[in-house]
Amino acid sequence: MSDQKTQFRTCNICEAMCGLIVTHTDTEVVSIKPNPDDPLSRGHICPKAIALQDFRTDPDRVTTPLKKVDGQFVPVSWEEALEYAATRIEEVQEAHGKDAVGVYLGNPNAHKFGNLLTLPRLVKALGTQNRYSSATADQIPHHVASIHMLGHPMLIPVPDVDRTDFMLIIGGNPLVSNGSMMTAPGFGKRMEELHARGGRSVVVDPRRTETAEKASAHLFIRPETDAFLLLALIHEVFATGLDSPGALDPVVRGRDALKQAVQPFTPDLAAKMTGIDADTIRSLAHDFARAGSAVSYARMGASTQSFGALCQWASNALNIVTGNFDSPGGAMFTTPALDYVGMTSRKGRVRSYPEKRSRVSGQPLYNGEFPVSVLAEEMETPGEGQIRAMVTVAGNPVLTAPNGLRIGAAMEQLDFMMSIDLHINDTTRHADLILPATVALEEHVYDMVFHSFAVRNTAAFAEPVFTPPNDNPQEWEVIARLAARLSGSNSIGPSPVETLTALLPRGYHGDRVTTDAMLGAETGAIDLGPLVESIADRLETPDGKLDLAPEVFLADLPRLLAFEPPVSDDYPLLMIGRRQVRSHNSWTQNSQRLVKGRNRCTVQMHPADANRLSIEDGMDVAVLSRVGQVTMPAEVTDEIAPGVVSIPQGWGQRQGKLTTATRVQTISINDLTDDTRIDPISGNAAFNGVPVAVKAIA
Repeated sequence: MSDQKTQFRTCNICEAMCGLIVTHTDTEVVSIKPNPDDPLSRGHICPKAIALQDFRTDPDRVTTPLKKVDGQFVPVSWEEALEYAATRIEEVQEAHGKDAVGVYLGNPNAHKFGNLLTLPRLVKALGTQNRYSSATADQIPHHVASIHMLGHPMLIPVPDVDRTDFMLIIGGNPLVSNGSMMTAPGFGKRMEELHARGGRSVVVDPRRTETAEKASAHLFIRPETDAFLLLALIHEVFATGLDSPGALDPVVRGRDALKQAVQPFTPDLAAKMTGIDADTIRSLAHDFARAGSAVSYARMGASTQSFGALCQWASNALNIVTGNFDSPGGAMFTTPALDYVGMTSRKGRVRSYPEKRSRVSGQPLYNGEFPVSVLAEEMETPGEGQIRAMVTVAGNPVLTAPNGLRIGAAMEQLDFMMSIDLHINDTTRHADLILPATVALEEHVYDMVFHSFAVRNTAAFAEPVFTPPNDNPQEWEVIARLAARLSGSNSIGPSPVETLTALLPRGYHGDRVTTDAMLGAETGAIDLGPLVESIADRLETPDGKLDLAPEVFLADLPRLLAFEPPVSDDYPLLMIGRRQVRSHNSWTQNSQRLVKGRNRCTVQMHPADANRLSIEDGMDVAVLSRVGQVTMPAEVTDEIAPGVVSIPQGWGQRQGKLTTATRVQTISINDLTDDTRIDPISGNAAFNGVPVAVKAIA
């Protein structure tokens, strides 16, 4: 076709930042293919990238402002919608105070640089401290470890996987995720390259994941005992004299305190708690410390549990004491074109952490937000500061937060709620107003966050392929318009592209990277090279030292020593989540190409547990926890450890207007997760290790 055009762009559904070649006309996508010349993804994409076209043409998509009238959503104009939103928010705050309005920001915001640059204006205009996001259901332990050890929440160490000789993967499945908190598209190929150069990979997980299948070795571990293993590895490193921080030694403090703190955490204790043989633990420590280069990567299973912050601290500490921190092949730091750390530098400012505590149960606030696990109680509990209205942007906490049904029930009691979203879903159906969102192909794309987590420094920028339906404003502009109305401003401020253009010259590659240079890049992205040593000059702790033994972590060790698995006669099994290639949060499940095929929403269980409970493969079973019950098919497999069951995270929408395709299996794991189970240091929800029962259905 003569009117076909081709564009290089980056997929921004998940963290992988895969390079794409999009062929299109003015009105439709012709094809979406991998870009073999992208310096980061190197020709890798997954099915979610192909589905980018489906999100734009989704028949269930909200394409006009919807106002709830007599319990039904009816279309209204943008002017009426924005005026209604501003008026109702102001009424609630005049009656109950600024904090009576809560804000919840969902995962897609991290992938939309326009939203990231504009949402602070909205939050400032609202003036509320009741701020929440998906980060506290996922990643806040990483940020908390970086705050206390390095001084800044975004100084996140990234495994230098392309140069390492030994990779220890704890609770992560990067072959499927392509590297959560480690942007590493095509991780399977990277594993093969690691093995081809004589290196090893070891996966520690209660499930034999897709990554474990390709690894050099896999070790089953009991849920929520990862900190015992990590601390035992550090114990063994110290006990055998294998500790040496290397070039970082002059800026490291707390080495003796750490050595003393890990004394109780012997390999024998770790063996008792984890189920991993003590000699295996000792050998693992020796192999790690003696490798030419090594890196510990602890992710979802290690973060989303009761000891998430301890796990991330201990993983960092293991890398540091073995000389594998800020060193090629170890845990390193990006030097991205847009320096997010520099933009938000805290150097010279003494701050206490956590910054605040929540009103009802006293949970910690980090990075300006409270844990999502307390959202329901903050809506339910009367008193000063009670949330009486909610603003959600690209978020669906009723499906993705712990005990989501409780959140949904609390939302029904609000005085007002508005959402910016693609769908009438389990969360937005409670709203009084829904404003349409835009999708990736309708937006400028620059991965402001995930270039900061990438295993190689690159830069890529693309313009929108299509205009939004009905000439709707882009999502950032909707946010900016609402912020302007609430603040009384006559201007919505600079566009995200204008802001990006102004910020790039201040970054690490200001002489090379501009928006024009990225648009003109022959391969679709600018290759800025491998990770480089940089942390010594970037530390933001008050004394400029890297702290190996922050008191907040040492003070939590007695709780770890007292840990006992939370199983009982009523709930004898422990539940964990699992990542799937075709599933990413809830909204992607509206794509037929992502939900077609066999039912992947199953509860996996070990044959020994299935036999004991008279459960056969494919049988419908009831899964019960303290907070709820779901029914789903059993999948009997030796991929899962005895005593453990696994259910996929983030399965699709179950309420609101849904296509026939997505009515198949809409089980939410968060009907079972318990919002009272959290990591008390970071506030992260403990999705893994939830005690459950599984019963056959006659």
